[in-house]
Amino acid sequence: MNLNQVTVPSVNVEAATIFYQKLGLKLIVKAFPHYVRFECPNGTATFSVHLVEKLPKGDGVYVYFECDNLDELVKELIAEGIEFTELPKDQSWLWREARLKDPDGNQLIL
Repeated sequence: MNLNQVTVPSVNVEAATIFYQKLGLKLIVKAFPHYVRFECPNGTATFSVHLVEKLPKGDGVYVYFECDNLDELVKELIAEGIEFTELPKDQSWLWREARLKDPDGNQLIL
């Protein structure tokens, strides 16, 4: 089995598109204002955003993106104006991660 795609909800797909392009995802389907789909820079999985009237309550969606150069990428994203809720840190579960939220509050872990 292979992961095809993950889709997250958004109340503003255009704002989410700008955000995810800053993260380095490549836009492959643009159906504003309802839907966009991206290719990840590595691998075969894709990532999409779809329009909703109302965001889910609670913590929402958690999406993990893997990268080989976490510290360097975080510095680049901060320079692009991306805000992090947690800077890169070694975790007890044996990997290093940084946390941020997209414009709709979806939890992203790099």
